[in-house]
Amino acid sequence: MKRGISIRLGYADATFRQCPEGPVPEAYTVEETCSEHDVDTDVLRTVSFVDAPGHETLMATMLSGASIMDGAVLVVSASEPVPQAQTEEHLMALDIIGIDNIVVAQNKIDLVDAEQARENYQQIQAFVEGTVGEGAPIVPISAGQGVNMDLLVEAIEAEIPTPERDPEADAEMLVARSFDINRPGTTWDSLMGGVLGGSLVQGELEAGDEIQLRPGREVEEGGQTVDTTTPGGLLGVGTGLDPSITKGDALAGQVAGPPGTLPPVHEQFTMDVDLLDRIVGEDAGDVEEISTGEPLMMTIGTATTVGSVTSARGGEAEVALQRPVCAREGAKIAINRRLGGRWRLIGIGTLRE
Repeated sequence: MKRGISIRLGYADATFRQCPEGPVPEAYTVEETCSEHDVDTDVLRTVSFVDAPGHETLMATMLSGASIMDGAVLVVSASEPVPQAQTEEHLMALDIIGIDNIVVAQNKIDLVDAEQARENYQQIQAFVEGTVGEGAPIVPISAGQGVNMDLLVEAIEAEIPTPERDPEADAEMLVARSFDINRPGTTWDSLMGGVLGGSLVQGELEAGDEIQLRPGREVEEGGQTVDTTTPGGLLGVGTGLDPSITKGDALAGQVAGPPGTLPPVHEQFTMDVDLLDRIVGEDAGDVEEISTGEPLMMTIGTATTVGSVTSARGGEAEVALQRPVCAREGAKIAINRRLGGRWRLIGIGTLRE
């Protein structure tokens, strides 16, 4: 609040609904009743949003949020020139992670006149051309005034479908946050175990399941306690862990699932490297080859760690990690280099065994 920027990942759920009477897109809503027809709306699906920090120095946090998503809403301000440095870097990050289901929200159209809005719209079109966002719908909106929210819901429904997943696979959860939900002054006999927050990427979790972190206690999804949860959206898993272990996102980056089924843990690994042509942002410059001995910050799934390059040759690098990570062969790695006191995105790696 003091700095006026998002630092940690934020979560929000929204249930998309449709009025059974009325034309599309006006029929799309999040309200439980149609005010014009006084009937209940039909539930389409509940989606989870991750609000990732936009500041360029917090790219690692943004990448950890993007890694658990099925699509992205790229929010662009109609009152600013396009692209801003963080917008360009985030779009490039989506490409790196492999998210290509994108909707562009041209926000704050209430702050500009029609000519400025059209000029900004054309800037967005030129910006996404040739990128993973090419062809994505651009929806002019005013979030503050609630303008065109129906069009935004329609675009998300069309462009970011719920993917098919195998419910029979072993459960695997990427942990992006962890919490202590006990209020100050809670007595020992009323303490609740720590909570893991993140996304189930495969399989199912049921209340009482044993996971490798610790045995489960309850599962909460979308603010409602449920017996079973499936992939998609965000969830909180209550555990029997000492809450002092989970407070302050201390377990962010972990992977949770049934014992014996999780990916291997790496304290060092070899990765294939694909570098960007240039650094994105105001201090844009060419990306130099990775060199032996240099430190790199890497994001794999929801885990971020710093490692030292022990060997660099051609299109691959061996890295010794300060903090081990749990990941499968073929996992994508966002590679950041420290430049001018900041960690800047320079390329993508692919984990090799």
